[in-house]
Amino acid sequence: MTIENFYKSPQWKRLRAVALRRDEYLCRRCKRYGRNREATVVHHILHVDEYPDKALRLDNLISLCAECHNLMHPEKGGSRR
Repeated sequence: MTIENFYKSPQWKRLRAVALRRDEYLCRRCKRYGRNREATVVHHILHVDEYPDKALRLDNLISLCAECHNLMHPEKGGSRR
């Protein structure tokens, strides 16, 4: 299964919804710094392409706002502070 197909799969969509509910739809990185921002992205802590066995594990997911998600991916043009 390609990465693109993975993110369209029913299993991913269900787990993504579970992660967002668990995190109360709030960005966990922002929350750590006292800000409340809506989480719109569910991020794999250990990346799917490197750890496919952890792709559908809830303990490998964190809910983030788009800005924080971009910071987590410097290889995609984001930059870490």
